[in-house]
Amino acid sequence: MIDRRYSRQVIYENIGEGGQQRLLDATVAIIGMGALGTVSANNLCRAGVGRLKLIDRDYVELSNLQRQTLYTEDDVREEKPKAMAAFDHLSRVNSTIILEPVIADVSPANIEALISGCDLVLDCTDNFEVRRLINEACDRMRIPWIYCGAIGSTCMTMNIIPGETPCFLCFTGESSSRESGQTCSTVGVLNMATGIASSMQTAEAVKLLTGSPDLRRTLFFMDVWENIAQFIDVRKDPECPVCVKHEYAALGRPAGSYSTHLCGRNEIQVVPNDRRDVDFEKLASSLAAHGEVVFNSYMLKFSNPSFTIKLFRDGRAIIGNAKDASHAKSIYTEYVGL
Repeated sequence: MIDRRYSRQVIYENIGEGGQQRLLDATVAIIGMGALGTVSANNLCRAGVGRLKLIDRDYVELSNLQRQTLYTEDDVREEKPKAMAAFDHLSRVNSTIILEPVIADVSPANIEALISGCDLVLDCTDNFEVRRLINEACDRMRIPWIYCGAIGSTCMTMNIIPGETPCFLCFTGESSSRESGQTCSTVGVLNMATGIASSMQTAEAVKLLTGSPDLRRTLFFMDVWENIAQFIDVRKDPECPVCVKHEYAALGRPAGSYSTHLCGRNEIQVVPNDRRDVDFEKLASSLAAHGEVVFNSYMLKFSNPSFTIKLFRDGRAIIGNAKDASHAKSIYTEYVGL
């Protein structure tokens, strides 16, 4: 018997009991638990999607609270990883579904494992490279996904179904391999835009998971400030490397350590060659002579007057106040070890 918490959804004629059961049987990966991901996760949790994988690499900061709707000032004070904070809050919303927090940086080495067994992937990220990985992995694994983005007062979303629709590269082209330079840290973003984008994304997710014939086949675009709303046809590129030729350049990048500047912050992420289960207690003991160390079950923070290290269990670290990527790697090597 279907839980009565879904009663208002079940009586909606386009879902019914059959559609609700399909939602309960579904598994969805949400990649990115920021402004888009928090709204999308909240919507699907309350709608009764049976298993949600909540994937994010970052922790909660004060500037997130303007638009990342699941988090609180307590999460900021604790510098809680977003995946865990989302899990904690959503667990109090719906205890009958499976919520799986994943604290990870999505890369060629792990994306296929992260989305394996999923019926749908939601893109709630903020950069082209991860979206390109999602596009290639979903094409190879024949998993539908929904692109979503927002910046300033604009937002857009598009359903991408392997074998049926144009893919992300058909829409953006290979020339877009680098971002335009505009980010929410440089030009800002309205929480109304992120909320609309995520609501449109999850409406399409529910349609797809319930088998609705009304699934949208266009790119939705809206500017909430300029009062513009458009549904734009996107054509399949007959020479597309991904959805036509099934060539996966992003997935084929060699594994290895790498570093990434985090948008709008004086921090650099360092990812080691190999994933590991860091012994925080042992490492804290060795670091204590060099600065202040605190840790919990999922993150260790080391601070001294020159820099900070926020280290996750898998060995990934976020280095604050490093001069550049090379300096960040040097700090990591000296204090954590590659």
